[in-house]
Amino acid sequence: MTFTSGLAIYVLFWVITAFIVLPIGVKTHNEMGIDMVPGQADSAPANFRPLRTILITTGLSAVLFGLFYANYVYGWIGVDDVNIFGEL
Repeated sequence: MTFTSGLAIYVLFWVITAFIVLPIGVKTHNEMGIDMVPGQADSAPANFRPLRTILITTGLSAVLFGLFYANYVYGWIGVDDVNIFGEL
């Protein structure tokens, strides 16, 4: 695997992980009992912390990419192991 291929795969892991991590721990103004700004959406987060989200996303995606790369190097799970339809 070349460096650019690995980087592209890591970025994909990062983006997918970011969408998973984004809603964790976020509460709306109604859930926190805070007054809303006029014109604000009811679902707008009141306690969004982007640095926390970026750090968690980076760490989790690094672990997932590490597992992916280890599988790539050592071949733990291959195409034949994932064939759910059997012999076609």
